[in-house]
Parts: sequence; C-alpha cells; structure tokens
Amino acid sequence: MPIHFLTYIIVGTAVFIAGFVDAIAGGGGLISLPVYMMVGLPAHNAIATNKMSSTCGTALSTIRFIKNGLIHMKLALPSVFLAIIGSTIGAHLALMTNNDILEKIMIPILPITAFFVFNKNLFHDHHHSFKITRRTMLVSLLAAFIVGIYDGFYGPGTGTFLTVYLFNGQVIIGLGLFAALCNMAGNYLGSGMMMSKGSKVVKPVIGVVLVMLLLKMVHVY
Repeated sequence: MPIHFLTYIIVGTAVFIAGFVDAIAGGGGLISLPVYMMVGLPAHNAIATNKMSSTCGTALSTIRFIKNGLIHMKLALPSVFLAIIGSTIGAHLALMTNNDILEKIMIPILPITAFFVFNKNLFHDHHHSFKITRRTMLVSLLAAFIVGIYDGFYGPGTGTFLTVYLFNGQVIIGLGLFAALCNMAGNYLGSGMMMSKGSKVVKPVIGVVLVMLLLKMVHVY
C-alpha cells in the first residue's frame, strides 16, 4: 500500500501526542487510532499498525520508569499475573455479553473516576519512601484483576488478532516503524514530565482522557 508523505506527517504528529498522553495517563489510542483511520487506512491495518507503534512507546516509558525506581517489581509482577487472568475472564465474558452493556456502564463510571482523580486528599504526590503493606498488595492485585477483566471484555483477543495481522501482512511496516519512533519520543517526553511534575501534570491529562472517553461513549449513542 503506497503511503503519501503527508500521511507520515499527520500520523507521526498524532502518535507523538498519543505517546505523551499514554505515558502520563494512558488512553493514547483514543488519539492515534482515529487518525490512522482518518488518513485512509483500512480498519485492520489501522489497528495492527497502531498497536505496533504504541507497543514500542509503552515499552520505552516502562523501562524508563523501572530505571528510575518508580515500579515496584514485587508489586508489579503479581499484578501482571492477576491482570492476565482477569483479561482472560473478560474475553470469555465478552463472547457471552453484548458490548453495549459495558458502554452503558462506562458512562456513570467516568464521573466517579474523575472524582477520585481530582480529589486533593486521594490523589497527590508522595515524597516519602514507599512501603508495600499487605493492604497495598491486596488493593493492587484486586485492581489489576478488575482492570484486566475490563480490558479483556472491551477488547477480547486483541493480542491474538494482532499477531494474525502481523503474519498476514496487515501491519504497514514502514509507517509503523516511523510511527513507533514518534510514539517513543512522545512516551519519553511524557514519562519525563510525569516524573518531574507528578500530579500537577497527571491530573489535567487524565481529565482530558476522561473527556475523550465520555465523548466517545456519547458518540456511540
């Protein structure tokens, strides 16, 4: 598929911003995926190429967080395991449930999430050493499990489909590699700003992501 030079510019700019947002608050796909489709890529190519670029960016920001000691591996590793289990359960639930139900549930969840994010007493920077307590471990594992179910429900089989896309030539390699570099640059800048500014930058970015999610939900109806 021939790609116009202007497409590289548009996609590169979008995935850079998406990477910046993703590193700070997540939800960068709300920016990048629509742009891939806006420039004329078929849905399968758009999804696969977007995942290729976003995976590279997420990996970079994660490595940077690990190097700066912001990820507690004793807490993160079991959380990843529970998230995988939750995602598997969510994927199976999705096969039995209409996806419209989840979208209806998401609308009241968004303002609740916003309440926790912008509550000064609940979401702020800690400048003291962090200790992993039994309560912290329990909450983290429960959160990972629940989020895993949500992620599996909302996008079941994503990894499998993307692997199939890659092997069947659905990923536009040239555009994907260029977008990956732009996404990594955005993630690098975003992760650096998150580490230096903390909640001062995290809160407004999460607010933007919540607004985008709300608009997406409203648009569905």
